Amino acid sequence: MKKLYIGLQPSEAVVVRAAAAIYAAYIAAGRVPEGQSEAWMRRSIDEATWIARTTDDLVISDNETS
Repeated sequence: MKKLYIGLQPSEAVVVRAAAAIYAAYIAAGRVPEGQSEAWMRRSIDEATWIARTTDDLVISDNETS
């Protein structure tokens, strides 16, 4: 069996963790119907990405100041 290697950048890993938390919440709330997991995962990723981009736009981090 061939092993799969995934190399995520730190910012990608943050979005993965957020998307997983969002997706888990949808599952726990009973919002993910049978056979529609992929669509709800995509929605969770889109929402996590939106949160990340919005945060980046609104918050000035330490290394962005001069």
